[in-house]
Amino acid sequence: MIHNIGILAHVDSGKTTLTEQILYTAGALRRAGSVDSGTTATDSMAVERSRGISVRTATATALYKGVTVNLIDTPGHIDFVGEVERSLAALDYAILLISAVEGVRAHTETLLHALDAMQLPALVWINKLDRMGADPEAILKELPEITHRKPVLLSLTEGCETDTPVSRPLSGEDFAFAVTEALCDIDPEAEEAFLADGSLSRERADALLKQSVKNCLSLPVLTGSAKLSVGVTELLDFITAYMPSSEERMTDSLSGVIFKIEHDPSMGKTAHVRLFGGKIENRDEITLLTPGKGKITVSDAVEDEAKAPPCEKVSQIRKFSGSKYTDAGVVKAGDIAALYGLSSAKIGQFVGSCAEVSPYRLAAPFLRVRVTPTDPSPEAIPALAAALSMLSDEEPYLDAKWENGQREIIIHTMGKIQLEILDALLTERFGIKANFSPPTVIYKETPSRKGIAYADYTMPKPCWAVVKFEFEPMPRGYGVSYHGKLPSNQCFYRYQTHIRRSFEECLEQGLYGWEVTDFKCTLIGGEHHTIHTHPLDFFVCTPMAFMNGLRDLGTTILEPLLTLHITSPAELYGKLLSEIIRMGGEADTPIMRKDTVTLSAIVPAATSMEFPQKLASMSSGKATLTAAFYGYRECRDQAEHISPRRGVNPRDRSKWILWARGAYQLGQNT
Repeated sequence: MIHNIGILAHVDSGKTTLTEQILYTAGALRRAGSVDSGTTATDSMAVERSRGISVRTATATALYKGVTVNLIDTPGHIDFVGEVERSLAALDYAILLISAVEGVRAHTETLLHALDAMQLPALVWINKLDRMGADPEAILKELPEITHRKPVLLSLTEGCETDTPVSRPLSGEDFAFAVTEALCDIDPEAEEAFLADGSLSRERADALLKQSVKNCLSLPVLTGSAKLSVGVTELLDFITAYMPSSEERMTDSLSGVIFKIEHDPSMGKTAHVRLFGGKIENRDEITLLTPGKGKITVSDAVEDEAKAPPCEKVSQIRKFSGSKYTDAGVVKAGDIAALYGLSSAKIGQFVGSCAEVSPYRLAAPFLRVRVTPTDPSPEAIPALAAALSMLSDEEPYLDAKWENGQREIIIHTMGKIQLEILDALLTERFGIKANFSPPTVIYKETPSRKGIAYADYTMPKPCWAVVKFEFEPMPRGYGVSYHGKLPSNQCFYRYQTHIRRSFEECLEQGLYGWEVTDFKCTLIGGEHHTIHTHPLDFFVCTPMAFMNGLRDLGTTILEPLLTLHITSPAELYGKLLSEIIRMGGEADTPIMRKDTVTLSAIVPAATSMEFPQKLASMSSGKATLTAAFYGYRECRDQAEHISPRRGVNPRDRSKWILWARGAYQLGQNT
């Protein structure tokens, strides 16, 4: 039996310490390491050990009472939430850590919402019972406000806020009554027993708890202290007895998901795979499937021609536990392993066949940075571009972009900590020193009104392509949809697929250089010539039609918003409210508790970049702040926001045609 478990939490809640204690308790480690001393098994990167934080997802394996436990330790800092997002697809269930001192925080809520959306079973482990201010009861009161799952407290705690806390699992009638009371609202049998002032039998309570956990209706809650190894054995006993194993998600055919990519200096690309069905052995040839249809929703349009997915040979299979590994030679259904030899593998791809995995987006980079090499030599920029491309393979949200001939590379980022780690990785792994510009906000744009986008490309011969779209603005968060199918005798179907592919590429840079979103595009006209049309003509014509449409219809700039959760001394409430108004934000009703105030607000990202430092200063470090991406809205500051364009602008028709046909290079005199 195999359990694939994700350890999730807000930063500094004790994830890595708990992972270490589980491995030690299960006998996988001779001695538990320490985050502070940089000796943990899963923080294997030098930058992780030196800074005491996890920045990459790490896997570790232990055998406990005949059950194989694959632990996936994820970063807690919001800057690395993309790592968490990708790991969710590989899990059977999650252990959500919550600090008994800090309680439920903004990122905790985000994680619970993701688990609910993905229908992924979970349990809560309340950590740090030994710390001053520990209040597990407050967490139990907050959980029902965040999730529909019924919390079931299955531990008795004693000696909180001391060096010797005790966490005892409920047993016998106490266990049966706790399950009956917690689940009486969702199960008729439990309701009947509870109303009769009784409880279910222990056997029925066991069965009901297992079923409700599997169906994401209940949320078991256990307590302990990872630092003192209190409650860890009880946690292991509980998960192996009550949480669903990998058998619950098994498929009949070969199927697995790639949830992590690394690069080994000698072995090349490393693809970490969770296998749902079948098995893979050394030298097996497997297919790689990319789910979904890209950045846009497509309906009532010409479908792409079916192409055989890439097939690659597995050269080696390893099982990792932190930085240590064993050559496994085979990976079977339900297990996790690292595959080598898959040079074209990407995060999110499936091997064999696609599994039923509902993706959920946690990350939304809203900042960008220009990166330049400190070395002025001509070969420095391609070397930096290659390094950032490799790092983008491992963290796709970096999305490094570079046009040949330019001296800078654009990357997307979640925040300052991620940039510091990126700088360290460039130095440690590639020996490259780079300069990073101050982060700037990533705006977006959307067509301002409904109308036509048109272009024709019939000169100079031989060429012939005509493209006509209708653009229609849609509500915020809609994304982009593509529609329209013309008769084949008007425009060959293969040319219509060229139009759609080119259209998707056009979305990256609009009238002001920002990504274009929240609109509906319909292909309403197009034309080819049976003699003069070249297969690439529509890749030349479509961007011109796209930009002509934005020029004629105009675009509205959209700005990113953040949700701020602030807890501070109550006397600062007036100043906090003034700051939120000054930033152009909107605040919710405050929650007052004794001498503290908790305030939530939605503010523009651009005006709030210096707010963390201001808050620390005005509160003398007593306030806490968590921020999360909220969404986009129409920009209200009336300022002109322009992003320098990469490559040639299709609005410059003559230069664009030369560039698209390979007759013009950037930096070349016209």
